[in-house]
Amino acid sequence: MTKYDFAGWATRNDIRCTDGRTIRHNAFVGNDGERVPLVWNHQHDSPFNYLGHADLENRDEGVYAYCSFNESESGKQARELVEHGDIRALSIFATHLRQSGGDVLHGDIKEVSLVTAGANPAAFIQNVIKHGEACDDEAVLYTAGEFMIELKHGDDNENVEENTDMKDEAYNLTHADSEEALADNASESNSDGETIGDILNTLNEKQLNAVYAIVGQALEDGASNSAPAETDQNGKGENEVKHNLFDNTKEEREDVLQHADMDAILADGKRYGSLKESVLAHGISDIDYLFPEPKNQNVPPEFLTRKMDWVSTVMNGVHHTPFSRIKSMFADLTADEARAKGYIKGKLKKEQVFTLLKRSTTPTTIYKKQKLDRDDIIDITDFDVVSWLKTEMRFMLDEEIARAILVGDGRDGSSDDKINEQNIRPIWTDADLYTIKATFDKTANMTDDEMAKQFIRTVIKSRKDYRGSGNPTLFTTEDIITNCLLLEDTTGRLIYDSEEKLRTVLRVSRIVTVPIMENLTRTDEDSKTRTLMALLVNLNDYNVGADKGGAVSMFDDFDIDYNAQKYLIETRCSGAMVKPYAAIAVEAVAST
Repeated sequence: MTKYDFAGWATRNDIRCTDGRTIRHNAFVGNDGERVPLVWNHQHDSPFNYLGHADLENRDEGVYAYCSFNESESGKQARELVEHGDIRALSIFATHLRQSGGDVLHGDIKEVSLVTAGANPAAFIQNVIKHGEACDDEAVLYTAGEFMIELKHGDDNENVEENTDMKDEAYNLTHADSEEALADNASESNSDGETIGDILNTLNEKQLNAVYAIVGQALEDGASNSAPAETDQNGKGENEVKHNLFDNTKEEREDVLQHADMDAILADGKRYGSLKESVLAHGISDIDYLFPEPKNQNVPPEFLTRKMDWVSTVMNGVHHTPFSRIKSMFADLTADEARAKGYIKGKLKKEQVFTLLKRSTTPTTIYKKQKLDRDDIIDITDFDVVSWLKTEMRFMLDEEIARAILVGDGRDGSSDDKINEQNIRPIWTDADLYTIKATFDKTANMTDDEMAKQFIRTVIKSRKDYRGSGNPTLFTTEDIITNCLLLEDTTGRLIYDSEEKLRTVLRVSRIVTVPIMENLTRTDEDSKTRTLMALLVNLNDYNVGADKGGAVSMFDDFDIDYNAQKYLIETRCSGAMVKPYAAIAVEAVAST
């Protein structure tokens, strides 16, 4: 006979299991002579749990298994556990069951598992064979009364209907201990977002033993309080003696906590929503004392913001001056009166006439204020909450200034929080002398492709009027750029298969997407709605000025009356275009 590492009963006939089912004679006769995987505890989710194989032999008493370990690390470890006597129980996993009441009449064994404990008192490892020894049954280690095997099903017992006509039921039969329920529940999240498996995996061996011990003791106490007295052969009543949860050497009784009871607690976690509530339903309070504390994965808390890359582009791109009051003065030489003239002998020479243009911009104050209770500052020890708060304040201040520079803050003119557009002049709505308004008509039924084509045409044609420094930057939205990149030629190929090609066609140095520019509109003097499509500008032509002491400053103050620490960040500055025709605002005008 082929050598094997150990042999034993995978399952025995005509023995009632703890779930009420009884495997009958030749229920698994179809598996006679088959080879099935040898698995650890019915865990099929990892190749490391496959320990070897089992050759099945159907006998009058049940199914006998001749098992061989593979040479994997897990196989070698399992061999040592069996040889040492640490693991003594076998279990099966079967499908395609046919049942009549509580009798299992037919099934198909898919694997045999090594388990720590079971519920059928006759499924056990019988022979352990050392490598090189013959199989002569000389190493009988255990007797039938010492071992248990558990019967498990894919659905709860109440869902199993009696099938008197022996039709094939869609249930799975598993002989296993509590770890199968643990695996099932590992994918179910508790009310805090963690799975039961995640929680138990964080416990060390001592903590796990404490969990099982407390659960066991509570259930034993509950059983002893409710169990009726037994009557011995002499007619005298006496209470049964309970045994330790982890003592597998005693005969199994229904009122003793087994791993299956722990399964019930874990399985109920699905129904109750959390392991805590499930345990409470089984009579244990304060079980959460045993659970590890939740671990914060992002300390300090991360800021949830809009895409903010554009902010640094704006703040670093503008021209800065150490004074806040800005005056721009230009001589308009575009009129005919400013042209040089020809001279005819004897005629009067005329003086040149041109217009001087000037604009002054004064500063305004922009601020952000926060407050923290001093007790909270002291109690928050995981990170520096003050530094974290100041970072947020500076972050949001920069965004607000950048927004005001490009398109304005968007607040109503009557709002007390409005950033005055005469102090921080938005590029979008600036005077035509500074910002060229390039428009195209937008009809109600215009497609995205048509819109993209009109946008590209308008940008290219408007470049002839641009007088700014070098190539401008294109500030626009993600949707507009996407529609441009999706344009196809007549053969279905993309016209611009990269952003670089689109940038080259538009004659811009870079393309920056700005989320706050989405769906921005204004109403012109003709009561027409204009939708902002893009801004083309070299920000070096936009000046931000701040006097000494007017730059960004942070102030702290303590309120004695309310025990609160207050923080203020503010700046006093001005902002305006300082070069004529240095920006282009591309707008879509709604046509009527």
